[in-house]
Amino acid sequence: MLINVLLVGIGGFFGSSARYLVSLIPIKETTVFPVHTLLVNIVGAFLIGILAAVLKDDIINHRFNLLLRIGFCGGFTTFSTFTLETLSLVERGYVLTACTYVILSVILGIAAILLAYYLIEQIM
Repeated sequence: MLINVLLVGIGGFFGSSARYLVSLIPIKETTVFPVHTLLVNIVGAFLIGILAAVLKDDIINHRFNLLLRIGFCGGFTTFSTFTLETLSLVERGYVLTACTYVILSVILGIAAILLAYYLIEQIM
């Protein structure tokens, strides 16, 4: 049991660290659109899609799942940041931008998972 908790924690550490590093990518601040969070969530959706597709056939073991899918992807993706940024956009009067952000996040996230599944099926 302790090893499982440690694996999730280690994965979460690396996922959270990667999330922070993505936030440091210089993006021209000419827009209020939360590009960093959108990028992290779409990349995270793609990664978790790959892991889910691979796990579907039990190709990797339970501990690898704990480390990468639950730990890394859980630490990397940012649903709480996504919701806070959406609310902040609405409160500042950027309702259309907030709606665009929500729609893009959901559609591109699902598309990333579908793409990951498709790529894994082509490889295996």
